[in-house]
Formats: sequence, C-alpha cells, structure tokens
Amino acid sequence: MRLALASVWIVAGSGLAMADAADQAFGVWRHPENGSHVEMSKCGDGLCAKIVSVEDGQKTDDKNPDPALNSRPIIGLPIMAGAKKTGPATWSGSLYNRADGKTYAGTITIKSADALDLSGCVLSIFCKTLTWTRVKEAVPAEA
Repeated sequence: MRLALASVWIVAGSGLAMADAADQAFGVWRHPENGSHVEMSKCGDGLCAKIVSVEDGQKTDDKNPDPALNSRPIIGLPIMAGAKKTGPATWSGSLYNRADGKTYAGTITIKSADALDLSGCVLSIFCKTLTWTRVKEAVPAEA
C-alpha cells in the first residue's frame, strides 16, 4: 500500500513539473522518417501544424484520394488543425498523413523540450508512434 501511494505521489509530482509541457510543442519539428519539417503553432485555444519543408521531393498532395486536392502544394499543407490540450503534456486532434492522403486520430506527447511523440491511430487500436526532434534553426519554406 505504501509503495502504491509513493508511486502516486511521484507521478503527481512529475505532472506538476510538466504543467506547461504541452506548450513546448510549439516550434519546428523534424519528421524522423522523411526529414520534413513541421511547424506547430497556437491557433485559437488549440494547436495547428503545417509542413514548412520537405526532403523527399514531394511537391503536391498527390497521394490524396480526392482528385480535387491532388494539386495542392505540400509546403504550407496543414497536417493538424485545432488539436486540443488533453493533458499536461498532450494534444489530440485529427492528423493528416501526406504519405497516404489519409486522416487519423492523432496525439502529440511532449517527452522533453527537444523531443515529442506523435501517434496516428485507426480505430484507436492500430497506432504508429514516431519520436520527432526539435529543429534548432528555422528552415525557409520552399516554393
């Protein structure tokens, strides 16, 4: 019983230390698989994210299953809009994946000032989580 109570106090204490951790999501982050840079910013009382650079050469949203959206540029493409703070270090909302043109349930969890986990889930069962790293210098948008 004492061990369980001690664990609760440790977890509660770490929650207090992370009280402002969700705000650490704002900035530019590097996708670990394709090298793209995504800027996360405050929008209203939520979080929005857009692509600001790519390394793989994808210029348009050509993977989108909607032909009307295939020609929109990747640079500036929103991948998350209006995500809500769901905990002291988490945000949740819809997450667009430019690699397959699909939208998933997304969660951002702050791990540290320079690392976050971004998860995309289908049916809250099948999830993929990647650890993104903060970009130290802003990358100019490509045309």
